[in-house]
Amino acid sequence: MRVILAEDSTLLREGLVRLLVEEGHEVLAAFGDAENLVAEVAALRPDVVVADIRMPPTHTDEGLRAAVEIRERLPETGVLVLSQYVERSYAARLLAAGAERVGYLLKDRVAQVEEFLDALDRIQAGGAAIDPEVVRRLVVHSAHADPLARLTPREREVLEVLAQGYTNAAIARQLHLSLSAVEKYLGVVFDKLELHRTDGYSRRILAVLRYLEA
Repeated sequence: MRVILAEDSTLLREGLVRLLVEEGHEVLAAFGDAENLVAEVAALRPDVVVADIRMPPTHTDEGLRAAVEIRERLPETGVLVLSQYVERSYAARLLAAGAERVGYLLKDRVAQVEEFLDALDRIQAGGAAIDPEVVRRLVVHSAHADPLARLTPREREVLEVLAQGYTNAAIARQLHLSLSAVEKYLGVVFDKLELHRTDGYSRRILAVLRYLEA
């Protein structure tokens, strides 16, 4: 795939460039800040952009703002943001436009090469890749908020894996369930979250966003 990187840590940035090239991907550009990121993405049209959330000059949310703008202006481009910590409000802003071609990983996850590469593949394919720790924190945060409190532990577990961006078949493999059981659990989850079938909206995306709103 064709990738653009934006990461202010030189060591991490160069390490990611080397990893991606060794895996057969093409790194179109690698930046230490987000100042020209949107313009470069618009010009070069990569498959996926990997960006740190906190970047110069203020080290607050420059990378996130660039990622959100890319999602709005260039929805065909995948976006994977990296964060040192779980930032609930940042995750909500990133996913506000939906859960297609998007990822949110903690930087510790990048060290697990196979998981990082798998996340890129899922994003390029049009899916999502949300760090399991991010999802767990959101589940804990929301445990006492209706309607999430209505979910049984097993239903919450299914929703937790769904929120990481996995398909029904992948959820079944991870939780050692049949595909029909996963579909049944998700149907119950959608009903309990009051996510009814509506043309033009994905209940899967709305279920993930419900975590962030709770």
